Amino acid sequence: MTLSFVEEVKSRKTFAIISHPDAGKTTLTEQLLLFGGAIRAAGTVKGKKTGKFATSDWMEIEKQRGISVTSSVMQFEYDGYRVNILDTPGHQDFSEDTYRTLMAVDSAVMIIDSAKGIEDQTIKLFKVCRMRGIPIFTFINKMDRQGKMPLELLAELEEVLGIESYPMNWPIGMGKEFLGIYDRFYNRIEQFRTDESERFLPLDADGGLAVDHPMKESSIYEQALEEVLLLNEAGNEFSRERIADGTLSPVFFGSALTNFGVQTFLETYLQFAPSPQPRKTDDGMVDPASTDFSGFVFKIQANMNPAHRDRIAFIRICSGQFERGMNVTLSRTGKSMKLSQSTQFLADDRSTVNAAVSGDIIGLYDSGTYQIGDTITTGKKTMQFEKLPQFTPELFVKVTAKNVMKQKQFHKGIHQLVQEGAIQLYKTLHTEDYILGAVGQLQFEVFEHRLKNEYNSEVNMESLGSKVARWLEDEKIDDTLSNSRSLLVKDRFDKKLFLFENDFALRWFQDKNPTIKLINPMDLSE
Repeated sequence: MTLSFVEEVKSRKTFAIISHPDAGKTTLTEQLLLFGGAIRAAGTVKGKKTGKFATSDWMEIEKQRGISVTSSVMQFEYDGYRVNILDTPGHQDFSEDTYRTLMAVDSAVMIIDSAKGIEDQTIKLFKVCRMRGIPIFTFINKMDRQGKMPLELLAELEEVLGIESYPMNWPIGMGKEFLGIYDRFYNRIEQFRTDESERFLPLDADGGLAVDHPMKESSIYEQALEEVLLLNEAGNEFSRERIADGTLSPVFFGSALTNFGVQTFLETYLQFAPSPQPRKTDDGMVDPASTDFSGFVFKIQANMNPAHRDRIAFIRICSGQFERGMNVTLSRTGKSMKLSQSTQFLADDRSTVNAAVSGDIIGLYDSGTYQIGDTITTGKKTMQFEKLPQFTPELFVKVTAKNVMKQKQFHKGIHQLVQEGAIQLYKTLHTEDYILGAVGQLQFEVFEHRLKNEYNSEVNMESLGSKVARWLEDEKIDDTLSNSRSLLVKDRFDKKLFLFENDFALRWFQDKNPTIKLINPMDLSE
């Protein structure tokens, strides 16, 4: 049966997976892809000896280190839904990539390590979700290992993050004594490590096991039952409306590594997660069911296929229907262009996409046309979607090519990689030396690694330490104000800014030059 356009849009579920590093984010992503039939076998992120790597960790440095350093996009179909997963980097040095990705989704899945509880990076990412009113679903992972008590984890969730929670299921034991989950939503018990035929046990009207089973004699089961009764009496009430507005988080317990509780989570998530939502523009809200096509670029990635030196602009479709070969207008320039080369993703495995609708994520081959935050539309009026988060870099290095004979590769590599948005490029005013700025040190290491492996260009990086970057409102300024403590440079759009040695140097400059107005772009990292 062919779905109508509106039914197609409603079938889309687009979410980001967020967490602290090592909480199990990429492992959970793999298991979800397994259920969607997108992959045949899930390999753990750290399984380097087997030669298998996480499907979403496609970049060479991710495979070497067992970490995610860039957001990945994956799509699959399950139970009549089209699911778009955006797996984000957990490492704080790549927060900016994650923050921008959160602008392109309709909900978020937050993974918490049961042993570590809520960690710093989780708090930061959660605040962004709350700020945007994104519904948050919580998956408490690694229940097959010894961890914090479930009630303690719920209290932490509410006290540290300030969001109320509703456990959709409840663990029966943990670690070596983990027996399964008591499913409050489906009114059943799901057993851990058992035959598929015995996986689910029904509950009676009083909430106890409805069948004779050895678990009835277990003190672990009895304790879980007591805790569930406590939740029923004194816990938060279930509310579909509060889940939708992001003030109540449904909580699921399980183990991504052993693929336990993941299918239950997925099926429940699909029932309550929002379909594509209206989006703000400078011309009012855009309805996802509107027939006029619109979307925005939230990410640019160079060299997903190093052999072809390609660049992909990731587009979140916000309204209408995409058709390969269609003409659109780039709002920033007002120019019309034809979208003839388009792709959809399973990490680095891509296929040409001929049609997509609101909520979908597609990739457009980019020869340098797009910038992060660009809006593309059809229809008579041009508009611009909300600005994406921009970080002010804190660490800076001076970068030069080791081999002067490879200047071409050096310049090409730098210009292509900075367009991804993780690293900022600056040039000194007269000598035009390259200075790179980043939020964290790991970004420089990834940048250096990629220049060498993807562009065959080895570089020297000379640390300039931390600096305070401030742009100029009026760029007509005396260049003699530039010195070692207040270095005047240009960004890649030729806008002038100062790199101050520290906050004291910034304040001193402002006291001495009160007529010069300095600007700090929006910085969500604070």
